[in-house]
Amino acid sequence: MATIELVNIAHAYVPGQYAVQDINLKWEEGVSSALLGPSGCGKTTLLKIISGLLKPTEGDVLLDGQRVNELSPKERNIAQVFQFPVVYETLNVFNNLAFPLRNRGIPEDKVKSRVNAIAEILELTHVLKKNAARLGAAEKQLISLGRGVVREDMAGILLDEPLTVIDPYQKLHIRRKLKQLQRELELTMIYVTHDQHEALTFAEQVTVMNTGEALQTGSPADLHTHPQAPFVGYFIGSPGMNIFDASLSGHTVTAGELSIDLPASTKADYSGAKMEIGIRPEFIVVHRDEQADAFICDVKNAYLTGNARILDLVGAGLQFKARVGDMSPIRQGERVWVRFPAANTVIYANERAIPTADKEAIA
Repeated sequence: MATIELVNIAHAYVPGQYAVQDINLKWEEGVSSALLGPSGCGKTTLLKIISGLLKPTEGDVLLDGQRVNELSPKERNIAQVFQFPVVYETLNVFNNLAFPLRNRGIPEDKVKSRVNAIAEILELTHVLKKNAARLGAAEKQLISLGRGVVREDMAGILLDEPLTVIDPYQKLHIRRKLKQLQRELELTMIYVTHDQHEALTFAEQVTVMNTGEALQTGSPADLHTHPQAPFVGYFIGSPGMNIFDASLSGHTVTAGELSIDLPASTKADYSGAKMEIGIRPEFIVVHRDEQADAFICDVKNAYLTGNARILDLVGAGLQFKARVGDMSPIRQGERVWVRFPAANTVIYANERAIPTADKEAIA
């Protein structure tokens, strides 16, 4: 496996119209990573650039520090697993898995050993003699994955929405097998998806993309707790982050009745910038009893979702959602008192976060 790096990557399918731009990303050897974002944001374009199926308009692709822009997909030794399973349906499972090794002239005893090892991890041992055409979509996708990793000289494994055609019941099983395979073989694996649950439960490192830009890279916990762009906060989470349009007057940012002073450490001039304030629903503190230092809000709706109750709140000149425990007695039509903890409230200027670590509690 290899370290994969994109340096100043940009690509335009039509001159002047960039599908991706200003991409600088690095995937360390043996790390499970994900590219997460909505359809059309540039995820698949990046995979094609990494694999060599697409030559970038600008920038460099590096494998272990070596520029590989001119190398073919075969020369890069990068495997891809696509949305739809790609198998040889006239061959049995063993021969499907063995094909890449035999194609490289690997001795048959080593082919047998490697195929059996991969089949055991993927729980395909019991179907090795079955014709691939007789298997379901989930097993076929496991074969595609196995064929991608069966060679030991691969630089990386790229997975492009690999669970799209798999039914929900089987997705969990395949995702678990993916994680097991990645860890046991220490694979450099990049998983592309629009599904936040898939990305955050699979990857150690997630890059959130939108409109051709890589907005933030970090651990699932970092992306949840410290979203560096409003889109990251809104796209990740259920519900996503509350984002309020705000204005700046002097050193104070205001949305409705919510006012926050910029941190004393801030040196930048944000006059004229697009200002926003964000806070996740689960970080909002809600009281049923009157609180002297809290905003009064009306509960317009309250509904259960899994192990939480979501409150639609109106007050302080704002409309927003709060997430409380499923056993909370708060119901539609009630009046509540709300606090926004400073440590979890983010100010954004031109869609980038301003640190607020030195702030006291907000009410």
